[in-house]
Amino acid sequence: MTTGVLALVGGAEWTAGCDFDRVLLEASGADEVVILPTAAAFEHPDRVAARAAEWFEALGAKTVPVPVVDRRGALDEAHVQAVRSARFVYLSDGSPMHLRSVLMRSPLWDALVSAWHDGAVLAGSAAGGMVLCDPMVDPRGGAFTVGLGLVGQVGLVPHVDTWTEDKLHRTLQLAPPGLPVVGVEQRTAVVREPDGVWRAEGAGRVTVWLGGEEVSLAALPAGPA
Repeated sequence: MTTGVLALVGGAEWTAGCDFDRVLLEASGADEVVILPTAAAFEHPDRVAARAAEWFEALGAKTVPVPVVDRRGALDEAHVQAVRSARFVYLSDGSPMHLRSVLMRSPLWDALVSAWHDGAVLAGSAAGGMVLCDPMVDPRGGAFTVGLGLVGQVGLVPHVDTWTEDKLHRTLQLAPPGLPVVGVEQRTAVVREPDGVWRAEGAGRVTVWLGGEEVSLAALPAGPA
C-alpha cells in the first residue's frame, strides 16, 4: 500500500528550528499547504492559521486554512474536498480529545486518509500527531486510549521535553506489551518515508522505548495500520 510522507511533530510547530517543513514541502511537490486548526478549536484557531500562513510564506508557499472546529465542519463537502485534493495537509496542536471526536468516522477523516494513500504529505503536531496513532496517549494523565489508527502500534508522546519523569515513567509502564512509544521533543519531528523508513528531524531529540527500554527507530512499524 502506497502512502505519502508522514511527520509526527513534537509541538511548537511553525517556529524556528522546524526546518523539516521545507523538506516536507518539497516532498509534496506543491506550493500550498492545507491547514486544519481543529485541535485548537477553543484556542483561537484563526490565530493558528495566521501563524501557519506567516511561516509557510517565508518558505515560498501559501496556506489554505480549512476552518473545521466541530463535527458539522467535518461533514461539510467543501472542507472534505479541500482535504481530499490536497498534496500537503498539516494538523495543528491543541486538544487531541476534541480533534479525535471531530474526525472519527467522518467524511473529513476519510478524505484525509485517502489523500495520504494517494501520496499527499501529512503532518500532525502534538495533538495532531497523537490522534493519528493507535493506541493514543492521553496527555491528561499519560495513560492510553483509542486513537484514529492511521499508524497502528505506535504511541506518541509529543512535548516530551516538558513531561515530568514520573508522568513519562507511568506512560511507559502502562504501554501495552510490544508497543513502541516514541517521545518527540518540541520543534522536532519523527518522519516516515513512503518506504516505511523512519528518521528524526528538527531541533531536538526523538526517543523510542519498547518495554521501558530505549531502542532504535527501527522498532517503529514500517507500514500503516
